[in-house]
Amino acid sequence: MADRISKQRTIQEEVSLEGVGLHTGKEVKLTFKPAPENTGYVFRRTDLEGMPEVEADVSYVVNTQRGTNLDKNGVTIQTSEHVLAACVGLEIDNLYIELNASEPPIMDGSSKFFVEALEKAGTVEQEADRDEYIVDQIICYRDDNGSEIIAMPADEYQVTTMVDFGTKVLGTQNASIEHLSEFKSEIADARTFSFLHEIETLLEHGLIKGGDLNNAIVYVDKEISEETLKKLRVAFNRDEISVKPNGILDNLNLHYPNEAARHKLLDVLGDLALVGTRIKGKIIATKPGHHVNTEFAKKLAKVIKAEKRNNVPKIDLNQPPLMDVNDIMDTLPHRSPFLLVDKIYELTDSHVIGMKNVTMNEPFFVGHFPGKPVMPGVLQVEAMAQTGGILALKSVPDPENYLTFFMKIDNVRFKRQVVPGDTLVFKLELLAPIRRGICQMQGYAYVNGQLATEAVLMAQIVKSK
Repeated sequence: MADRISKQRTIQEEVSLEGVGLHTGKEVKLTFKPAPENTGYVFRRTDLEGMPEVEADVSYVVNTQRGTNLDKNGVTIQTSEHVLAACVGLEIDNLYIELNASEPPIMDGSSKFFVEALEKAGTVEQEADRDEYIVDQIICYRDDNGSEIIAMPADEYQVTTMVDFGTKVLGTQNASIEHLSEFKSEIADARTFSFLHEIETLLEHGLIKGGDLNNAIVYVDKEISEETLKKLRVAFNRDEISVKPNGILDNLNLHYPNEAARHKLLDVLGDLALVGTRIKGKIIATKPGHHVNTEFAKKLAKVIKAEKRNNVPKIDLNQPPLMDVNDIMDTLPHRSPFLLVDKIYELTDSHVIGMKNVTMNEPFFVGHFPGKPVMPGVLQVEAMAQTGGILALKSVPDPENYLTFFMKIDNVRFKRQVVPGDTLVFKLELLAPIRRGICQMQGYAYVNGQLATEAVLMAQIVKSK
C-alpha cells in the first residue's frame, strides 16, 4: 500500500538576516520569502537589474572550490550549501532566497542562524503534494581520490558521513542522522573547517576576506612558523594567535568532538538539495566534498529524470498488496495457466498498478525458445490487458457479472526481453473517462525500473450474466 503523501510547505512571512560573505568580505543581506507550490528553492539577486533568479539546480553548478557555486546566464551564487541545508533540514519545500550580493552571509560558518530565521518566520502547509524520489536501488558515484557516495533504500531520508583527511590532528570521524528532525539539534550548528595549509593558500589568492576565527575551525596540520603567525594576525586583525592542545587555531572551542564530520553531513544535505526533489533513502558519503557531492547529485538527477520520463511506478513489492491472486480471480474470469497477473498494489478511478513474477515454470517457456526462454510479447500485452481489466471493472458495481474484451491495440513497443526471474510491474492509466462501456488505456510494463513494453489498449466492458 502506498504511504500517505505529505504536503508541500513554505514559510508564513518573510524574514531577513545580515552578515559578511566568507570570500568577498562584503556586507550582505539575505531575505527568505514565501514561495508558491512547486517553486523549490530560488535565489534572487536584488542588487542586479531585474532581480534575476537562479534556481537551486545542480545543472547550474560551475565550480566547487571552497563551496558550491552556481551560475545562470552570468548571474552567480556562491557558497549556497549552508542556506540550502537549513531549508532541507527544516523540511521546507518552496522558498525565495533574496541576496544583495553574490554569496550568503557566512555567519558562524554553520546553518544555525538560517535555521533560527526560518523558524522565526514559521511554516505553512500548502495544497500540493510533495514530490519525493524513493530510492529503490543502489546508486553510487566514486571519484579517483577515494571519495564515494551511495544511495540505498530506506524508510526516510537518512545520511551518514565518514571523513578521513589522513591527518593526526583531525583523525577519522563519522556522523549520522536517522531523521531530518535531528538536523536542528545535531547538525545545524556544526561549523565549517579548514586546515592551516589551506588558509595560507586562500590568503595568498585574496580569498576568505570575510573569514575570522569565529566562523571557521582551523586545524593546524603542520609546524607553524612565526612568519605564518604574523600573517594570520594581520589577516584576522588579532593581537595574538595561538594553537590549542587539541590542534585548533586560537581559542575556539569545538561544539562536538566530531564537528568536522557533522559539518560534512550538513554540506551533503545542502548540495543534494540541488537535485530538486525530496529524497527517501539512505545516503552514505565517504570522504565527501562539494565536488563529489555535486557529481553524485548530477547522477541522481539523471536517474530521477529518466524514471519520470519512463513513468516508472514506485511501489514496495514487499508490502501486502491491495489484491492478491484470489481477489483477482474473484474479479477476472481468467485462470491458470492464462491468469497473467499476480497482485494489485494500487487501484484508483484512473489508474491501476499490478505485478507478475515470471518464473521458469511458465508453460509457454516449454515451447517458446526453450534454449533461451523469453516471454512472448503478445503475452506481455495480455498481462497488461488483464491488469487494465481490473481498472475497467472497477467502474461497475458487480464486476463478477462483466467481462472485458479487446477492441484495439495501438503503438505497441517492446523495449527489452522479459526472461525467467524477472518481475513485471504494470501500470495502466485511463486516457479518457469510460463511456458506454468503452475503456481506453495507456499501458506500461517495467522490469527493474526499465520500460519493457508499452501499448495503447482499448476494451469494451460487456455484461456476461
